[in-house]
Amino acid sequence: MHFLIEGIASVTWQQLVMYVIGALLIYLAINKDMEPSLLVGMGLGAILVNLPNSGVLNQTMEGIGEAQGVIEWLFEVGIEASEALPILLFIGIGAMIDFGPLLSNPIMFLFGAAAQFGIFITIVFAILLGFDLKDAASIGMIGAADGPTSILVSQVLRSKYMGQIAVAAYSYMALVPIIQPAAIRLVTTKNERRIRMTYNPKSVSKRTRLIFPVVVTFVAGFIAPMSVSLVGFLMFGNIIRECGVLNSLSETAQNSFANSITLLLGLTISFSMKAEAFVTKETILIMLLGLFAFVFDTIGGVLFAKFINLFRKEKINPMVGAAGISAFPMSSRVVQKMAIEEDPTNHILMHAAGSNVSGQIASAVAGGIIISLVSGLI
Repeated sequence: MHFLIEGIASVTWQQLVMYVIGALLIYLAINKDMEPSLLVGMGLGAILVNLPNSGVLNQTMEGIGEAQGVIEWLFEVGIEASEALPILLFIGIGAMIDFGPLLSNPIMFLFGAAAQFGIFITIVFAILLGFDLKDAASIGMIGAADGPTSILVSQVLRSKYMGQIAVAAYSYMALVPIIQPAAIRLVTTKNERRIRMTYNPKSVSKRTRLIFPVVVTFVAGFIAPMSVSLVGFLMFGNIIRECGVLNSLSETAQNSFANSITLLLGLTISFSMKAEAFVTKETILIMLLGLFAFVFDTIGGVLFAKFINLFRKEKINPMVGAAGISAFPMSSRVVQKMAIEEDPTNHILMHAAGSNVSGQIASAVAGGIIISLVSGLI
């Protein structure tokens, strides 16, 4: 009883805030089905690392010496020393992706690139608000709606806000169905949202599907060498999917492997959610900047589609540009739902899916470019 009273008495108000945040993340994961495989672990981890003298963190005990906590060990091995967990997750993501819609309609490559606009404008605003370059660059990556890439960039650049960035990135990924429609309606008219697009699916051969990930790896390696770990593992997962001789491994990568890595990643990221570093005014700024980045990534894709339409006889529905973010397949589903709301017979899902998978590649390349640029300046 003495130890219980002593422990409760040592809890700070910041730790109480983290208990509430942890419980909220668990609630959103279970009751609202918002990224449950990650947020359950992240929410419970936020509570665990903020318990007084928590055994999940390294600590020195009198008469015993240093006791290594499991979450701190996971962080040191899985993220700090090698960035292994977020990179390994890309194998599972690659195994889930069908690049067929993109390969049959290559113009969709452009929208993946255009929908990274918010990242770079947010970096500028973050610097103006007082964040240093490596933190600003890490915050900007939230806009890609790509949790693993955001985590990797913040860790490689040694940002002190990795926990906040991870929470923001995955929160906005889960909120795609709420945020994107509002952003799209802000910069489109009803007539633009009702533009019909013909879909003439071209047969994509197995050879093309296998050559594509290899070519992308080479191109990314020459353009942005720092992105090779992300792009390479993404393409490795896709080769497992498309080769036809590793079906059981493909299913494993898509399901048990990806889910296991995600669960571990959620717990591991919680190491950077200790109260003294997380409950600050900077956290609020990061959440706002992350929202700004996400909204302007969406708007950037839409405006680029409208620009392309100035030169095309067959118009592109601007909403397809919004699907160029990395949140796959949520964004393409949101775009299709909006199209049906405007016109129940308008089906643009395959176009949006092509743009969406392009965003997966573009966000990884953008992360590599940012790491290269920032590391060259600091």
